[in-house]
Amino acid sequence: MSIDLFISEPCQIDGLENILKKYNLKMVNDQPSQGPFVGFGEKGFYFVEDASNLLNILHIDFLSGSMGWRLKRSDHETLLKKTLGKSKGALTIFDGTAGLLSDSIIFLSLGHSVVACEQSKILHLLVQDACKRAESDLPFLKNLTFINGDSLEAYKEYSDIDVVYLDPLYPEIKKNILRSGDINYIRGLLDLESIDDRADFLFDEFKKLNCKKIILKRPIKADKLDKNINYQVKGKSTRFDIYL
Repeated sequence: MSIDLFISEPCQIDGLENILKKYNLKMVNDQPSQGPFVGFGEKGFYFVEDASNLLNILHIDFLSGSMGWRLKRSDHETLLKKTLGKSKGALTIFDGTAGLLSDSIIFLSLGHSVVACEQSKILHLLVQDACKRAESDLPFLKNLTFINGDSLEAYKEYSDIDVVYLDPLYPEIKKNILRSGDINYIRGLLDLESIDDRADFLFDEFKKLNCKKIILKRPIKADKLDKNINYQVKGKSTRFDIYL
């Protein structure tokens, strides 16, 4: 299924034909009045889940908002530092559930290299666009390889990965719970693109690949996916299960 692309500002997009083909988008001349669509304006690409409510859009910006704030204080990201452990040099981290790239951006800012993979075509487009807009301000982005595809298949193309990092969507505790913020959009995108984000399946498959180290991010009270955890790093609402 293709998604409409509406360009709201008079402009030219570099490589537009390739973008339409790669991300399965269909150009439209008028702004859609219903359903989801991808838009492009003065701030770049954005996603609208419901055209009848244009107040809520997903737009990624690494230089402002919560992500910009985290980057300004990346030295204080003690939990993520502890999960990586002490190392003599920079690590190569494989992020198998890239999403909005939130934690991988921190890994990059700490001097590591990241290979990140995201299944959602639309999320990949939005994050790729955010990276392009921020590359002059965030020089460490040169150490990022960002892939759109299946993370299990992508991982097999690399032989020098030190850490596999998995941050699948947290389970919804109640069916009628009000979803908020970016998580709402990500769940909507996965549903729209028929993508299965089951944490147990992804984790089990990566364990079969004999990775050096797997870091699995989970809600603090979530059940363990495997009892043989080597150690844990815990925060107030989040924990990291580490498997060696």
